[in-house]
Formats: sequence, C-alpha cells, structure tokens
Amino acid sequence: MVDGSRLITESLAQAGADAFVGYPITPASWIYQYASKRFPVALAAPDEITTLQWMSGLSAAGHLPVTSTSFPGLALMVESINMAYMMELPMVIVLVQRLGPATGTATAGAQGDVQLVASLISGGYPLPVFCISDFADCWSLPPRALQTAVDARTPVILLTSKEMVMTQRDLDLATLPPVKPVERAFYNGNEPYQPYAPSPDVPVPPFLPVGQGQHQVRLTASTHDCRGIIQHTSPEAMANTRRLQGKVESLTPALFELDEQEGAETLVVAYDITAEAARDAVETLRREGIPVSLFVPKTLWPTPPEYYAIFGRYRKLVFAEENLQGQWARLLFGQHLAPHVRTVTSVGAMIPPTAIAQEVAA
Repeated sequence: MVDGSRLITESLAQAGADAFVGYPITPASWIYQYASKRFPVALAAPDEITTLQWMSGLSAAGHLPVTSTSFPGLALMVESINMAYMMELPMVIVLVQRLGPATGTATAGAQGDVQLVASLISGGYPLPVFCISDFADCWSLPPRALQTAVDARTPVILLTSKEMVMTQRDLDLATLPPVKPVERAFYNGNEPYQPYAPSPDVPVPPFLPVGQGQHQVRLTASTHDCRGIIQHTSPEAMANTRRLQGKVESLTPALFELDEQEGAETLVVAYDITAEAARDAVETLRREGIPVSLFVPKTLWPTPPEYYAIFGRYRKLVFAEENLQGQWARLLFGQHLAPHVRTVTSVGAMIPPTAIAQEVAA
C-alpha cells in the first residue's frame, strides 16, 4: 500500500532534487514528512515566506530545492516566487489543492487554484504548471517538472490535490520504470560570467552557482541587464525581461493523454483526480455505444498550441473540474464560454463518473 505523497517524494529524490524546505500544512504534510527523511538536505522553515527565501538561496548555491504546500502557504510565497522567477532560479513547488477560499476546509479536496497559478507572476508572465492525473503521474511527472525547472531556469508548479496524495492504493513497485536523473550543465568559460546573457540559439543563460570561487555571480529580482546590473527600462533590460516569457513557452513540454475514438463528436476534458472519474465515464459511455474521446492535460500552463488543434476537431467539449467556475475551461476560452463548451463542476465533493456521462449524453 502506497500513497501519492510517497511516490512524488521518491521520484523527485531519484531525479536529482537534493534539498527540501517546508512548513507543514494539510494536505501536503505527508510530502513534508517523507522528504524530511529522504532528501540529503531537509530544512524545517518557521513559515512559508522563509521557505521560499531559503529555497532561493539553496538554488542560487547550485541545489535543486523542492517544497510542498497548499493555498494558504502559496499565498505567502507569491512575492518570493516572483523573486525566484526574475532571478531565474530552478525549483519545484508541489501544490496540493484543498477547498477554499482562505483556509477553507483543510481536509477536503478541490481543484480551485488553477486560475491562481496561471496568473501568479506579475505582468502575466507564464510559470510552468504541470498536473498529476493518476498514480503513474505521481511517479513520472515530478522528474519532468524538475528537468523543466533546470532547462528553463525557473520555478515550476507541480499541481495535485488531497485525494491524489493522501489516498493509499496497492501498487507493485516493480512496475515503476527507472527514474532518469535530470541533466544539468554549468557555465565553464573563462570570460567573465554574465548570469543573464543567453546564447543566440538558446533563450536561457547558462547557470553558475554563487560561491564557486572562480567567477562573480550577480543575481537580482529587479529589472536588470545581462550582467545582473539593475537598470530602469533600457533596451537591454527590456529585452531581458521579454525573454522570460519566450523561454518558458518554448521549453515547457506539452504533456497530455489523448484517447480518441473514431466517430466521436464529443471530447471529455479532465485533469487531476477528476481525470480518474472521466476515464470511468468514457469507458461506460463506450460500452453503451456512445462514441466519445478523452483528453487529460498534464501541462496546464502555458497552454500548448496543439491543445487548440485537438479541441477544434470536436463539436462538443465537456470540461469536468472540481471547482465552481470551470476554471481551466475559462482560462482557455474566456469567461463567456461558447455554447459547445460545457462544464461539469463540483465544490466540496469529487465529481462522479455518472455526472460526466450525463453531460456527454445530454
């Protein structure tokens, strides 16, 4: 018997994450507990603001830090996440969603933070957001998140929820594929190091830890040039700021599950724990002779362009989300959804497969 928290923690450790900083918060506390025993460095922070500050320092020193939290903790981390984003520091934040607003209900699941994480960075700059949809993802997705953090030199959000990380299931550990450690390279040139100078063909500057004794490393969260010198709105500083969007969009992989059935005119879209209900609903509908396809996004943000090509093949889209608004559907299609975009939503309870099947058949 194993839970998603243990799989996520072990997968990150095997992938090369070497430091965990955390403040315990339900329902992310099991990740905190497991990581405190599994990671080479584990620090108990006095609060969530300190958590992200310590993670930033560890990342600047060449570590690959991880934390886990829920909305109240994330709310305190926002300014420091923006700092790490501007400083271009790789790290992974496992966000275990729970019922809000505010402190809400700590022991009830939800999918209510989707719009929040899509708008977390001031100026609307994209932050990579991946979402776990089943136990297999608990093992395979954390290394992809960590590699993206390294490749794009950025914080990454790994989104999940209470039911996914706290529910225990039987699992044959021998069926889990090996985890490939992240590939990472550091600047090794002889010229003075410029921490924010990308190469002509790669939008991400090479990384170099502070304190390595060979080069000076300037890291700043203020608007800066390629050397890390604070500037106002010079052309070089503005080009450097615009680069942040391009690097994330180009280096965030499009990860998704697509199960298309020939003749289907309806596509069911679901993520996180609701994807499990969607899989059951699609299986039931097909047994009843109703053709239907299934789309499970693993990359939620920035939205891969190929998603719209998939959506465009269907006359009806049914989004199933455990929030009141249908948040991801509205991120994709706007606040006023077109008639062919339907939502199945819930607050305070998981969405049953029957509710999804009924909307498809309606």
